Amino acid sequence: MGLRDYLPWPFGPPPFVPPVITPDVPAVEMVDCRRAFTIRERKRKGSVRTPKKVINAMDGVTLTVHQGEIFGLLGPNACGKTTTLRCLSTLDCPDAGDIRIFGLDARAHPDIARQVIGVVEQSAGVDKVLTGREHLQLFAGLNHIPRERAARNIAYLIEVLHLTEFIDRQTGTYSGGVVRRLDIALGLLNNPGLLILDEPTVGLDLASRAVIWDVLRAVRDGGGTIILTSHYLEEVEYLADRVAIMDRGNILAVGTPSSLKSAVGGTRVTIRLEEFTAVGDAQRVATALVDRGVATSAIVNEGLGNAIEAVVSGVGKDAVEAVVAVVRAAGWPEMFGFSHSRPSLGDVYLQATGSVLGDVDQAAKAARNAVQMRKESMR
Repeated sequence: MGLRDYLPWPFGPPPFVPPVITPDVPAVEMVDCRRAFTIRERKRKGSVRTPKKVINAMDGVTLTVHQGEIFGLLGPNACGKTTTLRCLSTLDCPDAGDIRIFGLDARAHPDIARQVIGVVEQSAGVDKVLTGREHLQLFAGLNHIPRERAARNIAYLIEVLHLTEFIDRQTGTYSGGVVRRLDIALGLLNNPGLLILDEPTVGLDLASRAVIWDVLRAVRDGGGTIILTSHYLEEVEYLADRVAIMDRGNILAVGTPSSLKSAVGGTRVTIRLEEFTAVGDAQRVATALVDRGVATSAIVNEGLGNAIEAVVSGVGKDAVEAVVAVVRAAGWPEMFGFSHSRPSLGDVYLQATGSVLGDVDQAAKAARNAVQMRKESMR
């Protein structure tokens, strides 16, 4: 049995596939991978030179991705997701640790590993002057795909990604959603056994996201393996067979979305005292919920107008009434909003890290300066 038996598309295997790659091994194995970057703030005129700062983008990352699954990597900005994907795709090399792609040592043989990897990064690598079809033809040549197979692959990808209307126009005229679909077509062009996507639908409209979701699920259903990162919790929950929670260069939890949510347990309660509550008032009520034993944890979510998000150990009517009683005793006989639900992936992230994903993202963005953002865009 070879790659032809489990790759997602009906074109046959990619060219020059090494015989050592077999379908009876994990698609990806990372063991104790570490990657650190040293940065120094730009010296301002008349200021004291700042010392170098070491950032551990990967601090002992260990994970296994099975063949034929969609694996979601969830975490805030600057947690190490992009560095992890760059090391997996052989665009970067870890300082220490082992990486195996379909059983092949990717650090020792990156040129061979690249033959079965497709990569779609955050920024689309397209030329505004070329048409979409010219991009596909160019990349087919760079991948040494035989002409007949390339024509068949291109025609199929144009159809499934709904690119027919745009494919012969210059990409400079494309909308963001169409550019992203073309970028994914380029990543799938060589029929890769492993597709790596870094936030594939960020900033896209719902229609474009739906098209991409359908294609990714078709790749998985055909036996292909996908690793993706996303800030959209509902996207990861919908697509991923398994999820890893990553923060500060570490993998904190791994499992199926359902198993991770079941492990959290309890009832999730969101309380909005007012439409825009003062942070001090919200924090006082959150503390009261925990101190009186009604909630096992409670935080203030600034992204929701300082709403209180609490984890209540009980379920049903009694748990809700206990929460309402504490809020009223704290001086709020009426609330602007109140809702309760079962655990979500957001709750899983909250339990694993102690932070709300959106708040951490905002803090990470605020901490970056212009020099760091330029460097990130150049990687």
